[in-house]
Amino acid sequence: MKPQDATRFTRLVSDVSAFYRQDFSEFAGRVWWQAMQPFDFEAVAEAFNRHAVNPDSGQFMPKPADIVKMLQGTTQDSALVAWAKVDRALRTVGTYRSVSFDDPLIHRVLTEMGGWIELGRKTEDEWPFVRNEFVNRYRGYKMRSELPDFPPHLIGVAEAQNAKTGFAVEPPLLLGNPSQAAEVRAGGSNVPLLQVTTVAQLAAANAPLVLKYRRTRA
Repeated sequence: MKPQDATRFTRLVSDVSAFYRQDFSEFAGRVWWQAMQPFDFEAVAEAFNRHAVNPDSGQFMPKPADIVKMLQGTTQDSALVAWAKVDRALRTVGTYRSVSFDDPLIHRVLTEMGGWIELGRKTEDEWPFVRNEFVNRYRGYKMRSELPDFPPHLIGVAEAQNAKTGFAVEPPLLLGNPSQAAEVRAGGSNVPLLQVTTVAQLAAANAPLVLKYRRTRA
């Protein structure tokens, strides 16, 4: 939603609260607004309507998590959709070319699992375990409110070899929605997932601070 939707969204949630005979506070309004911002106003309003006529839970005032679940499914649903995309890409495109998916969490999870090339080395016997690890990791990130750092693309065999020999590297293939995959590529970061620092490097970085402290004390 956009900032200009705030007034009518607040009115919507207030009306829903009145329908269920629940108090509506300023704090509740802020919580609802923050939770629903990623979605279009019309989609949120429709989700409230569908909840109200749900024979299983429609008699209770919905919580933000109920509406989010209705709008995008559970984290399990999202993880399985993402895995299906990864599985199909590996079987049709392969790991020779570098790739950019249209979902940044795929980049993050596969990087933690060893990368695109390593995924291609898994056997069919290992595949169910790889799937379970991917789904569990993906669900963990999906539950968070903030998007973690992720690489702009997943490096394939050709790029890895060409980078070592100094040859030109082709741009990655865009997998899924091309516009969204391009956005993922543009928004990614090459910051390593694990920062490694030696004691000497840490001492060198802190040396100016120590010197400044000593001069101040003097």
